[in-house]
Formats: sequence, structure tokens, C-alpha cells
Amino acid sequence: MAQSDLDLKETALKEDLKFYFMNPCEKYRARRQIPWKLALQILKILMVTTQLIFFGLSNQLVVSFKEENTIAFKHLFLKGYSGVDEDDYSCSIYTQQDAYDSIFYVINQYKQLKNISLGTLGYEHEGSGLKICKQQYKKGTMLPSNDTLNIDVSTETECIFFKPQELAGKKADLKLNSSFFNLEFYRLIQVEISFKLKGIALQTIHARELPDCYAFQNTITFNNRAHSGKIKIYFDSDTDIQECKDWHIFGSVLQKNTQYILVFDGFVILSCFASLILCTRSIVLALRLQKRFVNYFLEKYKRHVCHADRLEFINGWYVLVIISDVMTIIGSILKMEIKAKNLTSYDVCSILLGTSTLFVWVGVIRYLGYFQTYNVLILTMQASLPKVLRFCCCAGMIYLGYTFCGWIVLGPYHEKFEDLNTVAECLFSLVNGDDMFATFAQIQQKSTLVWVFSRLYLYSFISLFIYMILSLFIALITDSYDTIKKYQQSGFPVTDLHEFLKDHSSVGYRKEQTSMPFICCCRRQQSDDNLILIN
Repeated sequence: MAQSDLDLKETALKEDLKFYFMNPCEKYRARRQIPWKLALQILKILMVTTQLIFFGLSNQLVVSFKEENTIAFKHLFLKGYSGVDEDDYSCSIYTQQDAYDSIFYVINQYKQLKNISLGTLGYEHEGSGLKICKQQYKKGTMLPSNDTLNIDVSTETECIFFKPQELAGKKADLKLNSSFFNLEFYRLIQVEISFKLKGIALQTIHARELPDCYAFQNTITFNNRAHSGKIKIYFDSDTDIQECKDWHIFGSVLQKNTQYILVFDGFVILSCFASLILCTRSIVLALRLQKRFVNYFLEKYKRHVCHADRLEFINGWYVLVIISDVMTIIGSILKMEIKAKNLTSYDVCSILLGTSTLFVWVGVIRYLGYFQTYNVLILTMQASLPKVLRFCCCAGMIYLGYTFCGWIVLGPYHEKFEDLNTVAECLFSLVNGDDMFATFAQIQQKSTLVWVFSRLYLYSFISLFIYMILSLFIALITDSYDTIKKYQQSGFPVTDLHEFLKDHSSVGYRKEQTSMPFICCCRRQQSDDNLILIN
């Protein structure tokens, strides 16, 4: 009786294991189990992608409004702005008179903003205005002709404030004529002008959306830290999207369009929540099945199941779907709040929805993996990943060495090697064969020694990484691909789990086969001799 119970237990376990490793179409033919997860994932792909497109179009209006206002501010407040930034700064000045003219130009333009601006701009009313601060070294003397310097390196900051309503009065004239504007350029570090403006984006109405209210915190910095005779002028605009406090829009089109989109977002949340429940349930059932198999294997064969066989029960695709569902639900809630103008967290919402959509589309590979022809990519990536990671760790050490060397040696002579981040990006571009000639040609020939070193540095890096390291990297992946192709022809290595299921016949599952109304589930016969576990 004990042996009979053990055989019945083994048969039931094998049937459950066999059923677990079937694809959705085979499960339907075996037990008439409708592939709800498959249908739901297809529906979710369509809904999530549609939702992302709607949000992207809305976000595009926000980005364009910010960029166009930033360009308009530069033309309004920077005297002599050409329309193109010189470098990481907007423009530069070279004489004291230009410095005074540029500072007073900002004040005058701020004063006449409502009369000259083409946009829907206004002043911040609650105690704000135009703030000018100058930072300078404490008093000292400097005589370059005698190579004499006597200066206190500690800094002091002095500020002056103009309210919008004061600029047209005599009080503003007194401030403008004060000693604050007597700049001593030999000890001046920087002058910073900051002011806040409000604006309303009306272009969203044409896209049948409610308008946004914006707060622009603008900062103009006259940077004289180098004391090189060139003052760099930086313009920075920090945009904050705020909820409009009091708005009335006539016409029912906008409200109805907003309601339809909110209802659609609600359906997206429900579909993702259902997918989250189904995938979580599948993982729980898989862990229970794993526990049954481990206990039975220990009971019958008196040894533990290997780690690789345990991992066969952990479906990484379900984990990916769960993460995607959680991110989509949170992102959809934020999107609904943004659509209702209760929140303005566009960046957070974009990251959540963008990443979740990426995971959803990557998850499609799982269903393609049920077919042996398409499964090659997944198996090749899985087989080559450990070797690729170890190889990248070794190659990364060499890459970091070249990064630090190029930064310290070529930094003063080449703009692409001025900081570590730029050096890393430049070297990565060289590995991919991009911008090679420009990198060689832009090196300054002020030092013959450095010029010769730059040639040795660049030639050795390109030769090492393109001809050797990159070729070895491709060879690792190619070797894994050849191994997988060989396994598909001659059979994969047999593990304890494969051996346990090898002799089990699934004839009972093939009774009364009927075609499903889906192309992928048409009737077909296949052998169980070379069973490939999907996971």
C-alpha cells in the first residue's frame, strides 16, 4: 500500500509538473484552461501603449512650452544675445561698460516686461521682485605691473532688492545710483540677478486639455571667477508647474475629453491590477509545486534537488510583469492627478510609465520563447550573461585606467577630456567608431610632448578595445549561440528535473483535441523525448 501511494503521488506530481511547464495553448488542450494571463497581457500591451502615447503628446506640449519660454527669456534679458549659446554659458562680455550695460539692461527689461513681452507673463505678487547680489573678495590691493597682490580671500555678499511697483518711482532711482553698483572688478567674483515670473500655457486648449500655470525662477549669473578679462553670462530658468488657483473655461469639449481619458486610465489600472493578482498567484503556486517536488525527491532518492532545478520554478517573466504592473498602477494614478490638475509631477510619472511600458514590451519575448526558433535569443542571453559580466568587469578596469589617464594628461589640451564624465563618454564613442577624426584633430599642439602622448594614447586605446576586447566580447556571445544551437539539435543537458519528467507520458492530455479560435493554438503533435523547460 505504501508503494502504491508513493506511485500515485509520483504520477500526480509528474502530471502537475508537466502541466506547469506547458505553454498556454498546450494547457488549454490538456485541461481546457483558458489562457487568461496571455489574453490579459495582450490587452494590457495595447492599453498601456495607448496610455503612454496620450501622456507623451501631453508632455510634449509641456516641454515645448518650457523650452520656448527659456529662449524668449534669453532674448528679453540678455543684451546682445545672438540666439545661440556660446558654450555651457549663454554669452560673454569683455569690458566694464558692457558689464554695467548688461546689468542695467536686465533691470530695465524687467521693469517694462508687460509692455514688451509677447507671452502670457506676469510678476510674482507675493513679496517677490528683482534681487541682485554681488559676491566679491574683501578689500585689498592688486598691482599686476609690479607682480604685487594683497587681498583677503574671504568673500562677502551684498544684495539689493527691487519690487515691481518700486521700479517706476524715485526710490528705485536712488538704489540704481547707490554705491552698490560701483563694481571693483579686480575683486568681483560674480553678480547674480534672480527674479520670478508667472505664465499660463494656453496651447493645451488646442489639444483639448486644461491649461497649466507655470512659475519661472530665472537666474542670470555674471561669472568673473577666473578674472581672465572675460565674464561669462549664465542664464538658468527653473520651471515649476503649479495648479491654477482659479480658472473658468467655457465649453464642454475640454471637460468631456478629460473625463474620457480619466476613465481610460481607470481601466488601465484595473487591467494591471488583475494581471498583478494572476501573476502573483502563479508564483505562489509555482513555489508550492517546487516544495512538493523537493520533498518528494528527498523522500524517494534521499538527496537534495540542485539549485538549477529549483530556479526552473521561478518564472522571471512573472516577476518582470509584477514590477511593470506596480509601476503602471502608480504612474496611472499620478497621470490621473496630473490630468485633473491636482499634481504636476511630470518627471516622476514619465519615468514610471516609460519604464513600465519598456518592461511590458520586453515581456512579449516570453510568449515568443514558446517557439523554438524565437527562443534562441532568450537562451543565448541567458547562457552568455555570466561570462559577459565577468568579461566586462575585467575590461572595465582597463577602461577606467584610460579614463583617468586621459583626464589628467589631455584635459588641459582637449575639450572632450576636461572632466571625467566627458572623458568616459568620449572613449565610449571611440569604441563604437564615432567621431574618431574629430577627437584626433581637436588636440591643441601647444605641447609637443602631450601631442605625441595623445597619439600613443588614442591609437593604443582604439586598437585594444576595437580589435581585441570588442572582438572577444562578440566571440563570447557567438560561442553561447553556437552552444545553444548544438543543444537544440542534439538535446540539452539532462538535469534531475528533466530525468524525472522524461519517462512521463502525457497521452491523457491529448484526448479530444479541438482547435482554439487562436492561430497559436491549432492542433499539433509533438514528442516529449526532448522536453525543454520553458522557464
